[in-house]
Amino acid sequence: MSAPRRLRRDPRGEKAATAVTGGRRPRFDLGAEARGAAATGPSGRPRRDPRGEADRQRIPGGARLRMDRAHRGGASGPGQVVAEASAPAQRLRTIAAPAFLVGAVIETSAGRPTPHARQVLGAARLLADGHPELGEGAVVAFTVADAGDLGPVGADRVLPLGDLITGDYDPEGLAAVLATAAETLGLRHLVFAETADGGDLARRVAARLGEGLFAGAESLTATTVTRAARARRTERRAAPPRLLTLAADAVAPHAGPLHEARSLAAADAGLGHAPEVTRGIRAARRIAADPAAVSLAEAEFVVSAGNGISDFAAFRDLVAALGATPGASRVVCDAGLMPRSAQVGASGTVLDAACYFALGIAGAPQHLQGVAGCEHVVAVNTDLHAAMIERAGLAIVADAQAVMPALLAALAAEQAAAGRDREAAE
Repeated sequence: MSAPRRLRRDPRGEKAATAVTGGRRPRFDLGAEARGAAATGPSGRPRRDPRGEADRQRIPGGARLRMDRAHRGGASGPGQVVAEASAPAQRLRTIAAPAFLVGAVIETSAGRPTPHARQVLGAARLLADGHPELGEGAVVAFTVADAGDLGPVGADRVLPLGDLITGDYDPEGLAAVLATAAETLGLRHLVFAETADGGDLARRVAARLGEGLFAGAESLTATTVTRAARARRTERRAAPPRLLTLAADAVAPHAGPLHEARSLAAADAGLGHAPEVTRGIRAARRIAADPAAVSLAEAEFVVSAGNGISDFAAFRDLVAALGATPGASRVVCDAGLMPRSAQVGASGTVLDAACYFALGIAGAPQHLQGVAGCEHVVAVNTDLHAAMIERAGLAIVADAQAVMPALLAALAAEQAAAGRDREAAE
């Protein structure tokens, strides 16, 4: 059998096809893809056009040449929103008939689980998956307020308890409900956050069940839980008990497959009605703090001004409209435009906020250290390559001075629309 015949190249024909007419010397267009000619080399592989690629990445405007190396929007221009690419779809893990259950008590903020609550779910997931000899374990998330979708953070079942307690603050009633659920569901473990509310609730549940509590766990595996003891001179180590509270940052949040987060009816947990309980607190309600008076260390939402802000009256109006706590970079505080207590960064206040909104801040290393613990970062800056833009989960490449009035106008329009809807409903 004869070997297949190879096509013979025609170098002269290839050169003539890319020749550019005119001029004193021969010139050749080596990237002829835009004119419909075959953009392939002799081997049939696509031919790159480096100059065309650079032109498509070039960002117009500015005093110097800037390129969008991240390829997040082609030739991005000023004012374009630059967001991270969407994550690939996660694999769904369904546990239809779990061999045992692990409970996690979830604290929420603004309709989402807090970062500490995500770690509690990560600990519950670790305890549920760490005993393959027992079979597949499932995680039951107990919520009082709306926590959103808990499937991505590791919950297999979600049991809302808000209708079984009195008001939005009822520690005695909530402890009675959790103790009943732990017994009827046969929970192998029940994990709380070691916070002011979570720690108090865990101790109430332990007292009602008559069981010991391992408080403030600083490390956790499927077989061992540890914490410091005797003024941190020794370490207490034990097998994970039924009830335990988790210190902050002791366990990483769940980062595995998506879980089902199926809603569980209260009747399925033996909670057809609220358990009888003698309440020591007659009435209680939560009073929202004034965001402007909250310290940066305790703020949930911080809006900061940087060197790119000159209209501080509009900045304060925007902070008030967003219901946020004002902050600033060191440059602004050194200039006396904002008080020193508003300085964000390693030499100011290190934040633990859920959201940080940076206006006109380039992002010095000390400032980035101050926002390292923030869950979400939004940045507005004219420089696409600013460090704060790179740190942000959502970035707007534009002048912050132009963005502020646009945001104020959008917020005013939204409030007006909400007012019209309320009037129509009435």
